[in-house]
Amino acid sequence: MTTIDATEVAKFEAMAAEWWNPNGKFKPLHMLNPCRLDYITGQIAAEFDRDLATPQPFAGLRLLDIGCGGGLLSEPMARLGATVVGADAAPRNIPVAQLHAEQSRLDIDYRVTTAEDMAAAGEQFDIILNMEVVEHVADPQAYLTACQQLLKPGGLMICSTLNRNPKSFMMAIIGAEWVMRWLPKGTHDWQKFITPDELYTLLRTAGLTPVDRKGMVFNPVAWSWSLSSRDLSCNYVTASVKPA
Repeated sequence: MTTIDATEVAKFEAMAAEWWNPNGKFKPLHMLNPCRLDYITGQIAAEFDRDLATPQPFAGLRLLDIGCGGGLLSEPMARLGATVVGADAAPRNIPVAQLHAEQSRLDIDYRVTTAEDMAAAGEQFDIILNMEVVEHVADPQAYLTACQQLLKPGGLMICSTLNRNPKSFMMAIIGAEWVMRWLPKGTHDWQKFITPDELYTLLRTAGLTPVDRKGMVFNPVAWSWSLSSRDLSCNYVTASVKPA
């Protein structure tokens, strides 16, 4: 069984060489990354009682970056001390991630694989980063269930995606793809966007307990992203735990 959507994988394979170009096709992710990392590190530190002021606060934690792409999140997690596995279903992404990690002198276990295959192999993780992936899979419920199986009891999953409403269509499709041309047209399918309440239902059905959600809001004046407790109208991120 697989939840991989071959058409979606092909989209990202076609852009693989662009991952580490901050002004290339993944410019939106480079701009968003500091905001994502702020949320991720805060949630991990709170859940596992880690001090972010120490040199490697996530030492001893095994982390899966599912849908890792070129490693934009895997690398900072490795620098913070986590034992990182980066997995992606697009084969062309992994050599790009491996080469950049080697150049950065980081030890990251990158693999071409899927959540389902890793779950079938009995892999277990303290943390899963599941960022901007669920809107690209064929079966979100089956995919999140596989991710739940990969978590240790008491483990934490951070999951981000895009809300489905007129504003997200304007921002993510018309704005990012058609007007700004940050992404190739067709990168996102608005029909596959997921509302926060729908995602909470999917997570609970998968056997996880949602504990937090925040919006990630773009300020066109400051040209930067920030977290919001109130505005989940476009990009948003959630934290959920697997009952111990």
